Amino acid sequence: MYDIYSRSNDDRLRFMLGRHGGKMLYVVGLNPSTATQEKSDTTIAKVEEVARRTGYAGFAMLNLYPVRATDYNTLPTEPEKNAVEQNFAAIEALLARSKAPTIWAAWGQSVVARSYLLASAKVLEAKLRTLRPTWLHFGALTSLGHPRHPSRLSYGWSFAEFNMPSYVASIDA
Repeated sequence: MYDIYSRSNDDRLRFMLGRHGGKMLYVVGLNPSTATQEKSDTTIAKVEEVARRTGYAGFAMLNLYPVRATDYNTLPTEPEKNAVEQNFAAIEALLARSKAPTIWAAWGQSVVARSYLLASAKVLEAKLRTLRPTWLHFGALTSLGHPRHPSRLSYGWSFAEFNMPSYVASIDA
């Protein structure tokens, strides 16, 4: 059972999922899939295991876009403005409670599938800048410079600093 959980009433949107702990790891993925407050999925299981193995007592899975989809290709071609606003508000409220949060950028190469996903990364970085987060990526960046998604990770990899300001400065969104 996860004690950090926020979703829409119809369960079509998920804003956050995780477990509180003393040292928190905040993870920003692409979009939520099937995990619920009661059950994990592949991505959440891997995130939870990486957090545990790297010394984090808790984690919170967040996303660039809150619409549930098991295949990013089925995401809408245009973003739902209200969903995006609710997502940013939930992320800001959660991270504002943490002093200098550590954020694992974990959206993968699929971030290029919809222009609003890259735009969301840019907006998120700007909204969180005042919190002075430490941005990380796990494993090598993709060939195009995107942080890898947790579903395709090796536990043998490690965290490295991710220059989020430089990354978003390169986005033409």
